[in-house]
Amino acid sequence: MPLVPEPREARTPMALLGYQQRWTADRAQVKVIEKSRRIGLSWAEAADTALLAASQSGMNAFYIGYMKEMAQEFIKDCAEFAKAYSIAAGEIAETEEVWLEGEERKSIFVYTLRFASGWRIEALSSAPRNLRGKQGRVILDEFAFHSDQKELLKAALALLIWGGEVHVISTHNGADNPFNALCLDIRAGKKPYSLHRVAFRDAVADGLYERVCLRTGQAPDEASKAAWIKGIYDQYGADAEEELDCVPSNSGGAWLSRALIEARMLDAPVLRWKPPAKDFALWPEHLRTAEMRDWLEAELLPVLATLDAGLRSGFGMDFGRNGDLSVLLAFQITQQLRRRFVFALELSNCPFDQQREALFYIGERLPRFFAGKLDARGNGQYLAEKAVQKWGEARVEAVMLSQPWYRDNTAPFKAGLEDQTIELIRDSDHLDDLRAFQVVKGIPLLPDARTKGKDGQQRHGDAGVAYLLAYAASRSEAIAVCDGYVAMPRRSASADSSGTGADSRDDYSGDSRRMF
Repeated sequence: MPLVPEPREARTPMALLGYQQRWTADRAQVKVIEKSRRIGLSWAEAADTALLAASQSGMNAFYIGYMKEMAQEFIKDCAEFAKAYSIAAGEIAETEEVWLEGEERKSIFVYTLRFASGWRIEALSSAPRNLRGKQGRVILDEFAFHSDQKELLKAALALLIWGGEVHVISTHNGADNPFNALCLDIRAGKKPYSLHRVAFRDAVADGLYERVCLRTGQAPDEASKAAWIKGIYDQYGADAEEELDCVPSNSGGAWLSRALIEARMLDAPVLRWKPPAKDFALWPEHLRTAEMRDWLEAELLPVLATLDAGLRSGFGMDFGRNGDLSVLLAFQITQQLRRRFVFALELSNCPFDQQREALFYIGERLPRFFAGKLDARGNGQYLAEKAVQKWGEARVEAVMLSQPWYRDNTAPFKAGLEDQTIELIRDSDHLDDLRAFQVVKGIPLLPDARTKGKDGQQRHGDAGVAYLLAYAASRSEAIAVCDGYVAMPRRSASADSSGTGADSRDDYSGDSRRMF
């Protein structure tokens, strides 16, 4: 008789929820998580640490919280998991460590759980000296609330030399806190560590509410779930953003200073195009194409001819049609790995077809073109899709700009400015566009307000967005095309048998190659 599978809802749920599984599955030597309150991250860490200490190939583990009760709770959780795993572990030992600092006698409680494997888990106080001479995994819990964070982290990282691990777990405690600085450095690529982020609603999406109901014996339903979430947020009130949403407090104001931007600006051309007539979009296609081609060859081609043919090139493009500008920023990567922005193209009220023609004209002529990113929101999706079709997903990305995207990409850009590895274009409008970014709930974003450029055109941080897209493209793993290859225009169906082609208009949708 065939076995009938048990209904899904009747099965025993996984011990760890999705975000807990992702955290414990990450085997990075140093990993950091910015998290909401009370989502069970320390409990999940205890589950993983008990397995580590029980394994013959494991290591010792040292848990450091900022208060005695945290140490006791973590050790008890490890002991409970050891029982659940049927792992041989001893009783929790409570000892007192005493030392002298000058004439002052000091002491701390140390909680130890020993395993049959020979390894142990110890819960210590947060004094950095406690890690001296030790080896194994260090767990720094609620790191943002420790009194000497920098020295504590420095002491923990010393354990990496002989194969140790460092796990940093914390809720935020202000924008100027070293923990927030650590998270920003990881996002900026300054620190080669793994970074996780779990806000309260992320945990709820992974089943936190249902797990609470399982623990309390309640039956989950959508109405109760909504009321539960609201109650949690009401409980934290004005502190909810920091305590639940992973947004460090007092993280507002201008994102980039004028001094920093101006210090990284160098002279490079900014080319601005606007239609020759109000009804330009209604002109016959061949006339619009000819008008754009004439302008590109007269104004842009000489600029392209000045670029260094030996350097890799790419672009970022923010899209605008009516009102806002389309801004394309081209960059080259120097031998010193500086991202040098070599020219900007700003299109005002430009029809879709002519934006495509300008983009393809540039992409076909950039030396060793290897990467581009385009704003794919709204109407920009058309142009971004055309670019991906032409150059492929390996080189071009259609980016749906969002708060998470800004959060992940603004930090590396600012770090590049601070490290002097980015060379911007000296232009007052570009300065204003970059200065327009405001830090909102910890993330640099553009407020819903327009400005006017020196030419009277409406702007909405357009060049600033293009800089972010271009810098993100410069950091991609795409490989430049081989030197000596150029893209060939695809001949139209009306081409004659001699191959000269009856249609004088180039079609840049092809991507075949030929050698010089």
